Amino acid sequence: MDETTALEVHDLNAWYGHTQALRNMSLSMMERRITAVIGPSGCGKSTFIRCLNRINDLMPGFRVAGRVLFKGQDLYAPGVDPIEIRLRIGMVFQKPNPFPKPIYDNVAYGPRLCGIKERARLDALVEESLKKAALWDEVKDKLHHSALALSGGQQQRLCIARALAVEPEVLLLDEPCSALDPIATGRIEELLLDLKKNYTMVIVTHNMQQAARVSDTTAFFMLGQLVEFGPTSQIFTNPRDKVTEDYITGRFG
Repeated sequence: MDETTALEVHDLNAWYGHTQALRNMSLSMMERRITAVIGPSGCGKSTFIRCLNRINDLMPGFRVAGRVLFKGQDLYAPGVDPIEIRLRIGMVFQKPNPFPKPIYDNVAYGPRLCGIKERARLDALVEESLKKAALWDEVKDKLHHSALALSGGQQQRLCIARALAVEPEVLLLDEPCSALDPIATGRIEELLLDLKKNYTMVIVTHNMQQAARVSDTTAFFMLGQLVEFGPTSQIFTNPRDKVTEDYITGRFG
């Protein structure tokens, strides 16, 4: 296996009850790169990234076939602990979802669950995670204020800090800017480009300009299938598939 491959998906199929959401998906995502997943609503984008850390397991009637490899380990093999997977492969959702707790406790939540109790270590992790999420300077004097008092963009960066606090290797982002204004979106995009130095990221976005700005590779999904996957510059300037071209140029979607 290529040593720079972080995640590999082989013949992935997924169902909600009798409805098939993904069909025969196969692609590789590289370490310390951003992979964008684009496509019209209902094409399987969110289902796909939720398969990458087994968060779909929590959905009634969900089942999956095929293989998802993280650094060579099959995440769906018997005996694999999904909770451990979610610590190593973190997730940020579409709508900022901070806990109704102080900012400090939001970020310290994961480390505490992992058994870290020493105040000095928690303090250091909270500060480091907020700095990584480009939020420390804005909140360092308000750590014991409610996270719900933050703006939408700040709340989303807090959610990123919360995901980073358990020291994952991969970050999955499901339309992380769709609820944000253009200025907050710009801050998140800058943050993602900075985080790429240390993390592998997969971002679902309905915003094709965003995919073009932040990602290294792009996957285009349609009706639960992978239509095209390749370097972002090639997908956006010289797509091989006519359906990809039609979507990118706005003929449908």
